[in-house]
Amino acid sequence: MVLLPSGLMLSLGAWGIRRQDAIWRDEAVTYDMAHRSLADLWHTLQHVDVVHGLYYALMHLWFRVYDVTLGGAFGEAVGLRLPSVAAMTVAAAGVALLGRRLVGRRAGLLAGCTFALIPVVQQYAQEGRSYAIVCALVVWATYALVAAAFRPRRGLWPGYAALMLAACLLHEFAVLALPAHGAAVVLARLPRRVLRAWLLASATVLAGLAPLAVFSTRQSAQISWLMWPDPLQLLTFAVLAVLGLACARVRTRSHGPIGLRALGIPLLLMPTLLLLLLSHVEPAYVDRYVLYYVVGFALLAGAALARLLRPPGERGQTRGRRLRWAVAVGLVLVVLLPVNVHLRSPDSRVDDVTAVAHAVREVAEPGDGLLFMPSRRRIWAATLPHDFRGLRDLALARSPLASHTLYGTERSGDAIRERMLAAHRIVVAGDPDGQPADDTDQEIAKRSTLRTAFEVCSSREVRGARVTVYGRAGVCGGGDRVG
Repeated sequence: MVLLPSGLMLSLGAWGIRRQDAIWRDEAVTYDMAHRSLADLWHTLQHVDVVHGLYYALMHLWFRVYDVTLGGAFGEAVGLRLPSVAAMTVAAAGVALLGRRLVGRRAGLLAGCTFALIPVVQQYAQEGRSYAIVCALVVWATYALVAAAFRPRRGLWPGYAALMLAACLLHEFAVLALPAHGAAVVLARLPRRVLRAWLLASATVLAGLAPLAVFSTRQSAQISWLMWPDPLQLLTFAVLAVLGLACARVRTRSHGPIGLRALGIPLLLMPTLLLLLLSHVEPAYVDRYVLYYVVGFALLAGAALARLLRPPGERGQTRGRRLRWAVAVGLVLVVLLPVNVHLRSPDSRVDDVTAVAHAVREVAEPGDGLLFMPSRRRIWAATLPHDFRGLRDLALARSPLASHTLYGTERSGDAIRERMLAAHRIVVAGDPDGQPADDTDQEIAKRSTLRTAFEVCSSREVRGARVTVYGRAGVCGGGDRVG
């Protein structure tokens, strides 16, 4: 039964996985961190990005194998995304088994296929970040919870705790699945011993997560870029929530002590709502942080479809009604096709590190100065450093590796200005027009010096970036200069 959902997810994950070799900035961070030695990674995590430390360590081990076996044939983009494809494939199988245990075989099959077809699932199945792995761990932790409630066994609760702790150590916001699981236990009115076992397992997870959570608060400035939630992400959640609640109204017969609604509705709603509530204290909402909420939708939708698409011979169902629902499902798939195609294009992400690197290589000349504006865009050079070879990074004081940071450390504003004035040409890889400018001393020095002492020779925009060549007076050729 799991072969169709997992096979579908694997096929959709493999479809267009290279995305024309486009890598976006967060994936570039993964690539950079995973290719540092474990000792360097450890030192870096003490300063930044500790919340992703376990994921980076796992990717480090993965790339040690991938680079010497498949890397030469498939490239960095595939290597970054294969673990996520595998994780979502395992997650789809888990959703199918959950649906079968909660409702029945057909509901499980449709739940697993629904999960695979959700666009946001396909998006993060092709993302070199931890979210697909976290989602898979939460799925299987949920399965362990249901199995423990259905037929208590000594090893199931420790397994549940281990899976949830692993998910939380990969990303702290996986902990928001615990309240959803607790709500399922309470709503199902399970025996007190089950509630006590869940509370003990949850306490174990929280105790194991506590050191990381406390330490990561020192690095909370990393998410200072978060403002109010993205409207498109909120719309996606709202649509799935409404559809999921509508599916929950379709009568289904649950098997076992935990009912479909008791589990599916809390899992669909609670993680996102709790994260939104937290965002009123400190902005923290990004949909991928609680990606596993889509599991609740898939379970509810799969059970509803199983009921509505029953074979005509079953009581209460007519061939015409079944045909109408089949047509409706087909129309949904047709509507989703352009979205799925878009997700496999370079334009589907915030920026394209590969395109930026190639643009720099095309316009730069040996000996040119180089600036990243703002400095955190230095990550654009992480995956293709050879495209920046021969250029002098005028602002860099210590490299990311030497400084145990993500983006390196820069010189003072005065020192940057002095080095810029000694250059004849400077290639600037910066944010596109319309983005807010950083107000640090270094960034102000870069902007003011370019404005007063240089003129624009050429400029081109690539996905999520603008690459501009500046020259001192008389350096720009007449044909290259732009106004």
